[in-house]
Amino acid sequence: MKYVLMFIETEEFATEFAALAPAEKEEAYRRVYQWFDDHADKITNRGSKLQGRETATTVRLDSGQLTTDGPFIEGKEVVSGFTEIDVEDLDEALRMVKTWPACPVIEIRPVAEM
Repeated sequence: MKYVLMFIETEEFATEFAALAPAEKEEAYRRVYQWFDDHADKITNRGSKLQGRETATTVRLDSGQLTTDGPFIEGKEVVSGFTEIDVEDLDEALRMVKTWPACPVIEIRPVAEM
């Protein structure tokens, strides 16, 4: 079964990460790359890190017309990256994300077959 893992940063995590020394940041990235290597047989794409929320354009379709809102997001959590995995079931996906070494929130969402 395919799932998308969305890696979600909290404001607290982003602040703490920004305060790390360069060597500590390098080690944090090394742990993330190692996680991807450890699960390479289940990952269908290597994943992508999104640019900061200040670069976002929000499109609202609910008013019956297309409107754009510039960089705008509500809430204190931001999706910072994503990857797609192909695993047996949700339990296997949960076992994978328990070992994720970075941001503190991961949303697991099944991929709909088209």
